[in-house]
Amino acid sequence: MGLIVRLLINAVVVYLVASFLPGVSVAGFGTALIVAVVLALLNTFVKPILQILSLPITILTLGLFLLVINILIIKLAAALVDGFYVENWLIALIFSFIVSLVSSALGAAAED
Repeated sequence: MGLIVRLLINAVVVYLVASFLPGVSVAGFGTALIVAVVLALLNTFVKPILQILSLPITILTLGLFLLVINILIIKLAAALVDGFYVENWLIALIFSFIVSLVSSALGAAAED
């Protein structure tokens, strides 16, 4: 599936999840598209570095520390994108989980 299609799917998911999940706000679809691009860039370049640096604690926590890294990525995206707000760490975790799950399901359905 093309990069643009994935970004559009993620933007739609970000926009819809933000409209239903209290504690998350997105100013509009354009902002959701920017959030999707920023999340893609952060997941590509920053997340692997954080995973390598946190490898010992990730092993000690049996992988649960990866949830903290996902939360950090969401909070960093919220700090970088005007018009995107995530209230707290728990909301960021829920947002991350829902966006990942729905984007993966839609991406798999689009490939069929």
